Amino acid sequence: MKRILLVILFFLLPFGMLTADLADFYSSFTSLSSLPFFSDKNTGLTVFPTLLVPMGGLYEGMGTAYTAVSSDSGFIESNPAGSSLLNYTELTVNHNNWIADTNIEGLVYTTRFNNLGIGIGGKFLYVPFIGYNRWGEEEASGYYSETIATMNISYNFFSSYYFYGLSIGTNIKAAYRHIPEAIYADKSVENQSAAVIMADIGAISRFNLLKFYAARERNFSVGAVVKNLGPTVLDEPLPSIITSGISYSPIRPLLISFDYNYPFSLSLPHNEWEKWNIAVGANAILTDFFSIHAGFSHRGSNPKFTIGSGLILEKINLNINYTLDMTTQLAAIDKFSIEATIPLGDKGRKADSRKVDEYYIAGLESYAKGNLTKAMSFWEEALKIDPQFQPASENLNVVKTAIELQKTMEALNVVE
Repeated sequence: MKRILLVILFFLLPFGMLTADLADFYSSFTSLSSLPFFSDKNTGLTVFPTLLVPMGGLYEGMGTAYTAVSSDSGFIESNPAGSSLLNYTELTVNHNNWIADTNIEGLVYTTRFNNLGIGIGGKFLYVPFIGYNRWGEEEASGYYSETIATMNISYNFFSSYYFYGLSIGTNIKAAYRHIPEAIYADKSVENQSAAVIMADIGAISRFNLLKFYAARERNFSVGAVVKNLGPTVLDEPLPSIITSGISYSPIRPLLISFDYNYPFSLSLPHNEWEKWNIAVGANAILTDFFSIHAGFSHRGSNPKFTIGSGLILEKINLNINYTLDMTTQLAAIDKFSIEATIPLGDKGRKADSRKVDEYYIAGLESYAKGNLTKAMSFWEEALKIDPQFQPASENLNVVKTAIELQKTMEALNVVE
């Protein structure tokens, strides 16, 4: 019964704001599009809009302010450097009920081998249509679709006990757009379906800054990424963008993030580039199994508010979001997304870390008792498991120096 109540809470809590006053709020919200800050005449000049629509998960839930976070499979859309920093191997399935009958489906698998991370993902958008003639008779039907396939690799350089490292990664993406002949906008072009190869390049580094609580995890992150670098598609440019971001955890349960996005084009003149835009997000862990998150972003004339929650169950993690923007239909279930993630283990990293801690503490206890040789053996065992565990290597050097000094003093005291 408790589990059922938790699931109900999971679905209802983040949407408590969407009650009787929602219509008034939506009316006020839509008026934002008339503000100069939110207007951009260059919106929509690029191809493959699916690249800019999140599949869901925490990436969408934090308003896409995720470049410096990238703490789950959402890295594959936010920052390709994230795969080498994930704790678990993950299999993630996404469903985004976008607008009207338009849906986006996603699948991501990612794993990590120490400092090397790899991932593979797919994203599929489909829009059904029916064509009618002037007498209202059906002439044609089908689907407009866009498919994005992604291969990821990243590596965390210079990682150690004191420095989390600098992770650098890349995505290679293949995109295909299928446009049925019945809806060709330009009948002079024989085939408007198209395919293209593009790339993302990103970096993340994590460290401690203004940290007011005790924990091993770093509380501050910086990230940067260049997305969707590739050639034009039937003379239309890709939605290339440079993003820089920061994330900060002032207290253990709370994470806040900020992204600055700068769209650009290798084929359009500068005066036809989209305006820069921002995204902000927050995630609050209320219990060890439940969290809530929210975010705000805008692009062109479409400001967006997102709210959602996450639930960690025994064998699966769930994440659900609702986004309010200029395309939301309040009379229909639009802009809801749900993500299901199956953690597939950590390749023994947590157990190894626990063992290293045990050896390290045992060494400290032996050292306090004056048994230097035994302390050395414990710390050497810790370093066999984790050669980068610097506290053990530092203490080991101190003990070795002390033993050498002791031998020297004993030699000086020998009477010949």
